[in-house]
Amino acid sequence: MAELGIKESGLDQLVKACYRLLGLISYLTAGPKEVRAWTITRGTKAPQAAGKIHTDFERGFIRAEIVPFTTLQELGSMTACKEKGLVRSEGKEYVMQDGDVTLFRINV
Repeated sequence: MAELGIKESGLDQLVKACYRLLGLISYLTAGPKEVRAWTITRGTKAPQAAGKIHTDFERGFIRAEIVPFTTLQELGSMTACKEKGLVRSEGKEYVMQDGDVTLFRINV
């Protein structure tokens, strides 16, 4: 692909186009065992996004700790992002953005 000057595959382009047409975005959660992408409708608020993981998460939502994926990628770890003050604490009215890396704080 690099030799031909192709930056992304046709499949990647198709998936991105479908997400745009359907009004979908993805946010990420990360833990010691796995990193996972969750697909939600554009405009979804944080509690409803948490509810995609488990309905109890929506009910017990307190706040979401958010860092954009590009920032996490640049700095290499959540710890580094926290040290630089780049992790935001967002409440129930926060509208999730494509590529948010999120830690939900809940009380169940």
